[in-house]
Amino acid sequence: MSEADQNKQQDLGLSVPRRTVLKAAGLGAGLLSGIVTAAAAEPAGDMWSAEYWANKGQGGQNVKLNLWRKRIGAPRGGEPARPVVFMVHGSSNSARSSYDLTVPGKGEYSFMNVLARAGYDVWTMDHDGYGYSGSSGNSSDIASGVEDLKAAMPVVAKETGQQKANFYGTSSGGIRAAAFAQAAPERVGRLALSAFTYKGDGAEEIGRRRKNLDALRANPRRKRDAGMIRSIFTRDGFPQGYDPAVAEAIIAEEAKFGDTIPAGTYVDMAANLPIVDPTKVMSPVLMLRGEFDGNSTNDDLLDFYRQLPNGERQFVILPKTAHAVGYGVNRHLLHYAVQTFFAAPEPVGA
Repeated sequence: MSEADQNKQQDLGLSVPRRTVLKAAGLGAGLLSGIVTAAAAEPAGDMWSAEYWANKGQGGQNVKLNLWRKRIGAPRGGEPARPVVFMVHGSSNSARSSYDLTVPGKGEYSFMNVLARAGYDVWTMDHDGYGYSGSSGNSSDIASGVEDLKAAMPVVAKETGQQKANFYGTSSGGIRAAAFAQAAPERVGRLALSAFTYKGDGAEEIGRRRKNLDALRANPRRKRDAGMIRSIFTRDGFPQGYDPAVAEAIIAEEAKFGDTIPAGTYVDMAANLPIVDPTKVMSPVLMLRGEFDGNSTNDDLLDFYRQLPNGERQFVILPKTAHAVGYGVNRHLLHYAVQTFFAAPEPVGA
């Protein structure tokens, strides 16, 4: 295959040879297959999108939460339901710049588009105080994020006919998703956690936040300007893992929402870990981390991994990637691993 064809394949989110993708922990976990089974027959048509609103009662207020949906072709009455993926954003960027980003001339950076082309009905949302959503005035900590997801899922179920969704969360979005899986297991199918943090011990970025804890606690919102966004791509010591144009595209998208964002997840990750009890997460779980990720250590994540009760679990290290894997030049490795996990056949009972 020519280099041009390989680049085109990566931009479309298609699979690449397995040997270039995964490093796996030698813990007896079922390694990802080299063959991706489609979620459904690849749908024909153009990309379709729509927004929805969920209402969350919080502190005596009714907070309107913005949901964003993408799939190939508009929904039609009588068609088979497609599997649903719900994507949960992290601490510093809102939903669409996290999962539906356009970087002109740089290939496909919308993970929503990648999954939609694979046959999924893909959803995300802005959490309380982020992006297009309203704000209750709280710090939008992990517990608040779980309540956001509880409010969102009835909307998803009504529109798709599916009572369960596969969940993907990155960074504190992974903590939100795992905490939701613990609180509402009946709503969660497969669970993919990227750039997750369990206890955070020995993680450089968590250490920096702990040193800044008093300032983070002083205000429910924290500064998130252009410099802070750029720092996401340098703080792990692997800036070559990103195209600088990505940070600028995010800055342009996030500027419309101002230069502050909720501080709650930073406080939680600095002072309140662990938040998720792995023994209470019943879903099949895929844990992914970048080779260079200051938000966690292998020991921290493997501690969580070993305690998961579901025998269907996988731990994957993505080479030549850092914390923000979905924004990286090697994001296709993430796309491949997640699609393979979500499309895996269910095990047959003995």
